[in-house]
Amino acid sequence: MKVAVVTDSTAYLPAEIAVGHGLHVVPMRIAIGGETRLEGRDVSAGEVAHALREFVPVSTSRPSPAVFTELYAELAEAGHDAIVSVHVSSQMSATLSSAQLAARDSRIPVTVVDSGTIGMAMGFGVIAAAESAAVGDPAESVAETARRHTTASETVFYVDTLEHLRRGGRIGRASALMGSALAIKPLLTVRDGHIEPLERVRTTAKALSRLTELAAKTVEDLAEQPDVDGVDVAVHHLDARERAETLTERLAERLTDARRVLLVELGAAVGAHVGPGTLAVAVTPRFTGRRRIVGASV
Repeated sequence: MKVAVVTDSTAYLPAEIAVGHGLHVVPMRIAIGGETRLEGRDVSAGEVAHALREFVPVSTSRPSPAVFTELYAELAEAGHDAIVSVHVSSQMSATLSSAQLAARDSRIPVTVVDSGTIGMAMGFGVIAAAESAAVGDPAESVAETARRHTTASETVFYVDTLEHLRRGGRIGRASALMGSALAIKPLLTVRDGHIEPLERVRTTAKALSRLTELAAKTVEDLAEQPDVDGVDVAVHHLDARERAETLTERLAERLTDARRVLLVELGAAVGAHVGPGTLAVAVTPRFTGRRRIVGASV
């Protein structure tokens, strides 16, 4: 591919999909009890969940500009003409700033895209961008493909407690729920790049039902748009695999317009902020005329 597509580990792309689409993933940094590790390489989501349950300090930090500088240089050396670098919402992380700083010194043009979201809501957009690059589209088109898909995506998620979001400063206007956090099971969403409250439910069982209903409504609304040709869906979880499998099965049965319903565990970086027990559903439309890499799997 003449245009290389870069993202960060908070897209939570399954490894086989990232490799199959020729994507380059920059890891976030995770500190557990003062020891810094790299997401997706030497720390697992399970380790983070265990640390949080044991009240071991967990923090996250962006990749440094130097990491992006090195990767961009490697891609230029490999013969790429341009780079499209798609990253987690700038409202949630400073990762975008690191990419922008590195882009200034790159030997080849780098277009940095703020996805305005996180998880597979970003990941599906990155995949679409890779498909665009694979058929020879110019960097501007590849970047616009990423923006179009991530902007149209919807994410709804459930957390056992808002405490982890509060501690990490990622809660945004959802802070309005804090007064009753212990009495409710909050459902949240991503709007304009940050987290907002959506609904309140009283039990985990009701949260699962509402996640199913809200995802179905999103798919129905998208299906009515003339330029949409099906959707991609991902179910995320942290240390809640049984619940996530149940939710995935429900969605697979209910969402007839879904091209695929993936089950993807949240990684350490996001897990550190949402906490164990989290469930999320990401829905991204496939637009008419979208082309795919032969042999690649989504």
